[in-house]
Amino acid sequence: MQRIAITPDFDFSRLVYGMWRLGDDADTSPAHVEAKIQACLDQGITTFDQADIYGGYQAEAILGGALKANPALRQRMEIVTKCGIVAPAGRHAAAQVKHYDTSRAHIEASVDQSLTDMGIDTIDLLLIHRPDPFMDPAETGATLDGLVKSGKVRAVGVSNFRPWDWELLQAAMETRLATNQIEISLGEIRPFTNGDLAFHQRHGTPLMAWSPLGGGSLMTGSGPLAALMDEIAAAQGVDRAAVAIAFLLAHPAGLLPVLGTNNLERIGRISEALSVTLDRQSWFRLYEAALGSEVP
Repeated sequence: MQRIAITPDFDFSRLVYGMWRLGDDADTSPAHVEAKIQACLDQGITTFDQADIYGGYQAEAILGGALKANPALRQRMEIVTKCGIVAPAGRHAAAQVKHYDTSRAHIEASVDQSLTDMGIDTIDLLLIHRPDPFMDPAETGATLDGLVKSGKVRAVGVSNFRPWDWELLQAAMETRLATNQIEISLGEIRPFTNGDLAFHQRHGTPLMAWSPLGGGSLMTGSGPLAALMDEIAAAQGVDRAAVAIAFLLAHPAGLLPVLGTNNLERIGRISEALSVTLDRQSWFRLYEAALGSEVP
């Protein structure tokens, strides 16, 4: 499994297991969650993506149950989590409206709760989940810097930020933002040309790609793109998911796809994408099929 440097001090596995659906599984027992983690580790997938809000604020605690049952797992994992979204659910059931909170008080409380729920001492990477139109960049930046200095968090980054959001926050910080997790896939190709990808390539920032299977639509859809994916998949002895992920892996930006499924068999096949070969023309065939037309 290829590794991608997130900071000068540590790296992530090229493929990341996303745990946003962890609480949706009929079986959330520590043993079953450990089986999912082990299926990833067996493939060299050591990076796991969480968020405080996942599963109605329960997914981190579900992961924590598995780590408590087998503490040795933690030493083989990098854990990513996010904060900043406040929804009327779980611990925030009293909230009157869904909103964002990037204040010092909220971020610090969220980090402490995440550490408690997962039963860990340090979060490897903390992300601000969404751009906050009410953000005070000086306060948010100083808070993130403080968390790194405290040792509660090894590195910090953002999710769903546009270049200008990134620059606003980064300008108020001593710590370098480590990554931006954005939606990008054959179902969401705008970042390839709207400046998002180019901005981070220019700055040498690794990007994490959420929903790389288009929320499942790339697996169930039909039409020219689906037909082409199936053609390539059949030729290389993989499934359609592997082709969709290989499309992202082939890009020189070094994208880290975040894949989430509760099916143990599918988890065990995530790394098949690494065996898919796409040359430039094959990549553009997929890109044009996603675009719905020839490139200009």
